[in-house]
Amino acid sequence: MKTINAFLALLLLNSCITAQDIVQEGESLTLVSEEFEFTEGPAVDKEGNIFFTDQPNDRILKWDAKTNTVSDWMHPSGRSNGLYFDNQGNLISCADEKNQLWKIDPEKNVTVLVEKFEGKFLGGPNDVWVDPRGGIYITDPLYKRDWWEDRTPEVEKRRVYYLAPGSNTLTIVEEDLVMPNGIVGSKNGKKLFIADPDDKKTYVYKINKDGSLSGRELFCEMGSDGMTLDNKGNLYLTGNGVTVFNKSGEKIKHIKIPKGWTANVTLGGPNRDILFITALDAVYTLKMKVKGIN
Repeated sequence: MKTINAFLALLLLNSCITAQDIVQEGESLTLVSEEFEFTEGPAVDKEGNIFFTDQPNDRILKWDAKTNTVSDWMHPSGRSNGLYFDNQGNLISCADEKNQLWKIDPEKNVTVLVEKFEGKFLGGPNDVWVDPRGGIYITDPLYKRDWWEDRTPEVEKRRVYYLAPGSNTLTIVEEDLVMPNGIVGSKNGKKLFIADPDDKKTYVYKINKDGSLSGRELFCEMGSDGMTLDNKGNLYLTGNGVTVFNKSGEKIKHIKIPKGWTANVTLGGPNRDILFITALDAVYTLKMKVKGIN
């Protein structure tokens, strides 16, 4: 009888873990705006404001965390896609117009960090994450763009690269993926998550001291366009709405989004407890119980 009771208690515990609600009680999805063409790349600054892209319209926009309003921040923007803030407050951008990686300072001055790899055009930097030391990881899939009129990407393999602090030369850290896309790392800089949506998988890696990756493990049988982590170690994946997995790779939540595709997600706001979601022509917010880690 004790064994049965213990087993039932364990089942109940697992059920509670799986069913945990990370959304603030009484809160629901809020539409901020749907006046865009295709939204992507949300990145949160130190004040909790979120910068995101409307790539077909070649602009970066800013969501003000205090006023809940959106305004143009930079146009043109090099066809920016994925964004992430570095430790100095510069916006790192996957500038898809010329397959480059940019650093944009607060005054909107642009520094091209990466122009080519071994003299060849990249497939098109898509998503980016900056580690605590300032190293930059980028995914480089190949989604052909209408604005590539005078050239084609020249790097044949779809890879993940690392740019060490102070370097202008990329290092290959992963190339055994079909089409790497979403990427994010843990707050302590020890783990890196990479999504391979064309293979419907997301992997987790150990980050070594030199920035290289090792110990690849399958995290879940789902890919993702963009992703983020919260302070409980939950991983948020996108595509069909937002799907949340706990640190063990167990699905704990699905957030329905009234659009055919959800591209990306992050946590922002003054308290980092606002889930900000980019989905086709719209952006949404949702008040959470958990908080972001950046």
